[in-house]
This record gives sequence, structure tokens and C-alpha cells, in this order.
Amino acid sequence: MSAEDLENYETDMELQLYREYRDVVGLFSYVVETERRFYLANHVDLQARSADGEVYFDLTLQDAWVWDVYRSARFVKNVRVITFKDVNVEELPRNEELSLPKDGDLGDLGNLGN
Repeated sequence: MSAEDLENYETDMELQLYREYRDVVGLFSYVVETERRFYLANHVDLQARSADGEVYFDLTLQDAWVWDVYRSARFVKNVRVITFKDVNVEELPRNEELSLPKDGDLGDLGNLGN
């Protein structure tokens, strides 16, 4: 396999992952970002803890989807993350007007650079 073949394969995998994300995002209530992963989840419990003067985060997710090209099963029932790094949790809007565009169509936003 050439370097170009590998690059094309990785690009195709990323595109497939984006399409899967687009298809499933409406099933979830939260977006969670850690230093290592990006998740969609329906239940999030984030606790700040300390030990020996260091603060860390104990994150538990239920009913989640993991953004990871190399995972064969991205839907997981329970996830637990312990991290000293930042954790970002955002509630997804339920308004249909704020849904992701279909098939990359940005409408009028696509003309902003012109």
C-alpha cells in the first residue's frame, strides 16, 4: 500500500465518520470533549475532585457515541474518564432550525468568503 493509498483510505474513513456523526447527533443531548476523545451522550456526570492538592475530573457518560475512526463499535453504554485536563460539556439545541446541513449544503453561509 502506497502512502497515497493510505492517505486516501484515512480521508475516506474520516468522511464516513462525519456522515455517521451527522446521522446520529440528533439522538443525543450533550456534546462532550476531552483531551483524547469527542463524545455524544444522553447523560453526563462531571465531578471535580482533588487528591494530594491536585484537581482532576471524574467524568461518567451513559448512552454515548464516540468519535473515533479506529473503533468498530462507536456506541457505548457507559464511559468513565479520569483526567487532569479540561473537559467541555455542551447541551445540544433541540430546535430543528439549528440542525446540521444535509450533504454539506451550507446555503447562504457558503458565500461568506466571496
